[in-house]
Amino acid sequence: MSFVGTSLRDLYRVRDSKRKRASSYDTTGGNRDFLKIYPGDAVDICELEGSGCITHIWMTMAPLDDDVEEYLHRKVVLRMYWDGEENPSVQAPIGDFFGMGHGITKNYSSAPLQMSPEDGRALNCFFPMPFGKNARIEIESNADDPIKFYFYVDYEVYQEEIDSPLRFHALWKRELTKGIDDKTVSNAIYCFGGKNTTGDENYVILDAAGKGHYVGCNLNIHNLRYTQEWNWYGEGDDMIFIDGEAWPPSLHGTGMEDYFNTAWCPQQEQSTPYHGLILGGDPNWAGKISAYRYHIQDPVMFDKSIKVTIEHGHNNHRSDDYSSTAYWYQTEPHNTIHPILPVKDRLPLPDILPQNEADLKKCFDY
Repeated sequence: MSFVGTSLRDLYRVRDSKRKRASSYDTTGGNRDFLKIYPGDAVDICELEGSGCITHIWMTMAPLDDDVEEYLHRKVVLRMYWDGEENPSVQAPIGDFFGMGHGITKNYSSAPLQMSPEDGRALNCFFPMPFGKNARIEIESNADDPIKFYFYVDYEVYQEEIDSPLRFHALWKRELTKGIDDKTVSNAIYCFGGKNTTGDENYVILDAAGKGHYVGCNLNIHNLRYTQEWNWYGEGDDMIFIDGEAWPPSLHGTGMEDYFNTAWCPQQEQSTPYHGLILGGDPNWAGKISAYRYHIQDPVMFDKSIKVTIEHGHNNHRSDDYSSTAYWYQTEPHNTIHPILPVKDRLPLPDILPQNEADLKKCFDY
């Protein structure tokens, strides 16, 4: 069986599959078109049977009183399971999965992921997600109050087996990176000094085992250094290690903004199909930044394993708040995905940080 693609060139071709949808519509014919999810609940919003492929997901949510709860999109977690697996292939806070961190939403558009009006609270995904036997999507709420949750899951069903053993994966992580004390060296050394010849201390976006291809990430940084000195958070090279190769990896980049297809320490916000800077940060690059790079036209293949990393500042000198969501396809089984951080450890740090280490630890338990 030939599975037809989605390009404009393929639209005229005969399709043998059937289009289906799972949604939160009111089955009584009324207008209560949402699920009510209480704090602490984990709810399966759909279970799909047979051979098929999810082609589009739309979701939105709000507290029952239609108010806007702060950081709601970090408090609600999305998980996906393929073919009866017990350990999820997808686990991320819902906002991060749909392309933007920091617990906030904002209108932007990429090819596989979009946040749409109003205020980016309409969440859309077009990554294809094949399954051979069944698929299950779970929503867990750690919100302060009950929420109403709306969704469409659009998918195709096939009479024959899906034509690939690869399954879609996405994983969120967060780390308060450990650099060097900027008060012990000059600003020039802090920003540009030293040599990284191993990549051992890099921030790890993805560490996967199996065969497949990496298709990109979004990276969210909270620049925790407030200073009148040059305070660019970048200069961190991307290093992607394939199949256990030693340093230097076959994919070694030249700087953080370069990996995200931008240049010259950018702050101008832009979204394109495959890369973007959604949040540019505050003056002198302080505050919160959000960028994405999706390898739709140029996936990174691996036969045994892949480790996608990036320096946190040149030579890993910077101590900032990093979080990311990686997206990839691979054979099963995948590396075990551990339980997500408790909600208190998922929430963003204050925009204005405490001035001493003890108070900082109270904000983020690290």
